[in-house]
Amino acid sequence: MGEMLGITDAFVITSGRNARQVRTIADEVELRVKAAGGSAPFQVEGLDDARWILMDYGDYLVHVFLDEARAFYDLEHLWADAPRIPWTPASTT
Repeated sequence: MGEMLGITDAFVITSGRNARQVRTIADEVELRVKAAGGSAPFQVEGLDDARWILMDYGDYLVHVFLDEARAFYDLEHLWADAPRIPWTPASTT
């Protein structure tokens, strides 16, 4: 994203099925970033209705969508030319 957008290096895009799940995902992202030694986001938008929560960490932006909003805004299509970074989930054991 850095060369294409110029304001951030990466987008993390995920979604949940309902507003409660979207808020929980955003809370968990913040907890995990802090646990890994990162700082709190500079700004968080969208917590009120939880259709699209945007968490600004400076070098990267985390987008947590309600499934319908993710389909509507379709950021993956909008930024289809951006290089993809493979995601390796953390071990749950």
